[in-house]
Amino acid sequence: MKTQLTQLAAALVASLILSACGGGGDANPVARGGPPLVVDAIGVSSFDSTALGLSLAALPVEALSVAEKDSLAFMREEEKLAHDVYAQLDLRWGATTRVFGSIAKSESTHAEAVRQLLLRYSLSDPAATSAPGQFQNTTLQSLYTQLTTAGAISLVDALKVGAAIEEIDMVDINKALLSIDNQDIVLVYQNLLKGSRNHLRSFVSNLALQGITYVPQYMPLADYQAIVNAPMGRG
Repeated sequence: MKTQLTQLAAALVASLILSACGGGGDANPVARGGPPLVVDAIGVSSFDSTALGLSLAALPVEALSVAEKDSLAFMREEEKLAHDVYAQLDLRWGATTRVFGSIAKSESTHAEAVRQLLLRYSLSDPAATSAPGQFQNTTLQSLYTQLTTAGAISLVDALKVGAAIEEIDMVDINKALLSIDNQDIVLVYQNLLKGSRNHLRSFVSNLALQGITYVPQYMPLADYQAIVNAPMGRG
């Protein structure tokens, strides 16, 4: 599945709008065994492996469509991209801010959550042997280079890169959800969305500390404002 970075994701069906698009709050889908996503005081959002495992175990393993298979492979690498970019930016700016290092650790749990779905469905992992900054998907490979180059210019540019990544993630996940009905994939993707909303808020807050008002690059202004004006989503 190829990402379309400059296109607006189509609206989700009514039952998903509130939780997926940031409008009206951060309702979490029903999860067995406790919330799969753990959120700290500043919004860093990580998957709890035990809670996620219990939640997935309570859901059926359903037949996969081609779109769902393609989505899982792509999302595995897209979450890896977020981790790898943040880890690289932490090397450059970690002495100034902890945000990149903290969110990089969180993103590693996001990538692992998608990997668990690949294992659950006996699908190959496109990131199994990939080194940091390496991707099978050529669009993501190019995006990694663009983002790390831009983020090396200044701290403000790096924080804008972080916000952009979270926007891109949400656009791509919302688009993917239009062709996904497997309950376990929806559960993980909805929690990925919650994490991206929280991480976007964190980057926007850090930009505000630098005197910068962030302007969304990939999502409509109204959707962006609904997210940043809402409180951090909790588990």
